[in-house]
Amino acid sequence: MEEADLLNQTTSVTYIRLRGLSVNQKVQMTVFAMFLTFYILTLIGNVLIVITIIYDRRLHTPMYFFLSNLSFIDVCHSTVTVPKMLIDTWSEEKLISFEACVTQMFFLHLFACTEIFLLTVMAYDRYVAICKPLQYMTVMNWKVCVLLAVALWTGGTIHSISLTSLTIKLPYCGPDEIDSFFCDVPQVIKLACTDTHIIEILIVSNSGLISVVCFVVLVVSYAVILVSLRQQISKGRRKALSTCAAHLTIVTLFLGHCIFIYSRPSTSLPEDKVVSVFFTAVTPLLNPIIYTLRNEDMKNALNKFIGRMERRGKK
Repeated sequence: MEEADLLNQTTSVTYIRLRGLSVNQKVQMTVFAMFLTFYILTLIGNVLIVITIIYDRRLHTPMYFFLSNLSFIDVCHSTVTVPKMLIDTWSEEKLISFEACVTQMFFLHLFACTEIFLLTVMAYDRYVAICKPLQYMTVMNWKVCVLLAVALWTGGTIHSISLTSLTIKLPYCGPDEIDSFFCDVPQVIKLACTDTHIIEILIVSNSGLISVVCFVVLVVSYAVILVSLRQQISKGRRKALSTCAAHLTIVTLFLGHCIFIYSRPSTSLPEDKVVSVFFTAVTPLLNPIIYTLRNEDMKNALNKFIGRMERRGKK
């Protein structure tokens, strides 16, 4: 009889309540304006990068191929969480169905893990370009680029499916409130009415390990690149340093969140929400800013594309 009651209870959580960033109405309005601005700029900036790279044949290189993938992922990654958060700002209940919560978790981890793998591939691309320039077009030919793109998207999908599967198999019978503005695995598994210690270990060994290993690989890669740059001529050195600095900024901000959240047990800290804001809203916006302001080729291509669009508009 008790087992039957527990089985019925496991399906009792049909909606989850999100606390959001604040209960203060004035703070919520400020947050709404800030996030809306960030989201619009993220969409415009990253879509412009993708269109410009497609439009300008001079940017049809492996580096910009991966950059266009990064911009596409950033748009998707931000869209998974920010629109829902903006809608919830005007809602008192801030509810999300359990199915929608699972969907949000799946795509959040799909795009986040794919971006981690992509940043690692971009570091390898820069390593080959700077340390082995004569072999670059042989090593990073278009077949290799496409295969790497397929591999990183496949890896992200497998990672997301594994984490989501672990989450939905747990019994949920209350409570039904998450102290966040979006659904993520560490917060959701706290709602399970069973011991989640093993699941937490699996999360750390999955997401945490991926984040830490990729971060170490990236740091080592850029360290090798910086050592190699000591042998370069001054002009080439400045351009390469600018590109590497842009990559390292994105890597530190993005992977810093992943290591902070997923490399420890599912315990809530006051800093979690602040870190999550950077992860979901700020970092996707920084990508177009950093890559356009620090990249002369990208700036010239953007100016050329915008100028052509303006001339067409005048006609």
